[in-house]
Amino acid sequence: MGEEDTVTVDQNSFGGGKDSMLRNRHSSPLPSPTQLSSKVITLPTVLTLGRVAAVPILVATFYVDCWWGKTATTSIFIAAAITDWLDGYIARKMRLGSAFGAFLDPVADKLMVAATLILLCTKPMVAVVLGPVPWLVTVPSIAIIGREITMSAVREWAASQNGKLSEAVAVNSLGKWKTATQMIALTLLLASRDSSFERLLPSGIGLLYVSAGLSIWSLVVYMRKIWRVLLKK
Repeated sequence: MGEEDTVTVDQNSFGGGKDSMLRNRHSSPLPSPTQLSSKVITLPTVLTLGRVAAVPILVATFYVDCWWGKTATTSIFIAAAITDWLDGYIARKMRLGSAFGAFLDPVADKLMVAATLILLCTKPMVAVVLGPVPWLVTVPSIAIIGREITMSAVREWAASQNGKLSEAVAVNSLGKWKTATQMIALTLLLASRDSSFERLLPSGIGLLYVSAGLSIWSLVVYMRKIWRVLLKK
């Protein structure tokens, strides 16, 4: 899930997409009002809206019990990850960033990632050595989704306080690596549902746990920064 996690707008921005190849747009500070497009609907925003609209389609294809359903689900997720990067690139190059896009981009990222994690939890993965392990995906999914909910609340609170608190929760490189591994892991896990690619399962599981670890680590880093700011008051 998106390292959207800041109200920075390169995109129009989790996320977007969402850290390395997916979140480069989050490295820039929030543009001034004069740098934002006056239009509500721009090309980057349309791409972001497309990711939101793709979520119910992703859910529907996930439960289609045939080869094309698995292929469609994986393809939709990959397309979402690509557009997550693309909308930010277009917004920067064409200066089409907008306040609405800045709000919507992390929402789209979180919806796509959370939906995918929940879907994977409904069908326990079969570990090569251990056999069916119901909690294999559930544990890291709880960590990732829980972290995103917590950071969203923390950032909203920080935005209502002072500038130093907002700076303390600005996206860092750790968050970007978290999102990058998260997106790759989910792509591998979706693809591994096809018997032709089931060998990707161990790599997908491993990267998902790495992403979960980075999620918790980045949350701790943010909380420490906030605590230091509060102690200086």
